[in-house]
Amino acid sequence: MIDRIINKVKDGIVAAVEGTDNIMTALRNAVKNQTTGVVKDVGDIGTAIEDAISGVAEGAVKGASGIVASTTEAVKNIVHSAVEGASEAGMDILTAVRNVARGAVSGTAKVGGDLALASVAAVEGAVEAAGKLGADASESVKSAVIGVIHAADDIGSEAGVAVRKALMTAASLPRDVVEKAIGGSTKK
Repeated sequence: MIDRIINKVKDGIVAAVEGTDNIMTALRNAVKNQTTGVVKDVGDIGTAIEDAISGVAEGAVKGASGIVASTTEAVKNIVHSAVEGASEAGMDILTAVRNVARGAVSGTAKVGGDLALASVAAVEGAVEAAGKLGADASESVKSAVIGVIHAADDIGSEAGVAVRKALMTAASLPRDVVEKAIGGSTKK
């Protein structure tokens, strides 16, 4: 079922974005709409909501990868828009942050993108969206970091190490919160 969501979203992103003048705006709108739809329909498709929105993010990255100039910029926009869409559909913001970030990193791995850069971008996008929606900044960082770490660890130990290093050295992220989340990510 998740594969069906991923492929449907991927195809929807390609259809919405190809040929448009403003690719990132079209991407953001398409991702938000896809996320809202999936969250509202999750009961009908028989899939856990966490996996469904992770699948939306993964499919969006896969769809955007062949169209956009920067997969990293796309990841940030995808995560931001997916978190907003999930929240609008009534999903808990921190749950959305964690699972959307996880899906974006998984999608990046599947298209051969830079996992370290994508992980930082995913956390940045998630935190921006969560902040806009009124969520606690530290909790948002923590949730996003846990999501990207879990995705990276699922990919492999090298990916996990690279992502942890990137998150710890990213000037845009609060190091103390990232450090605590990385330490706690093995417990979740």
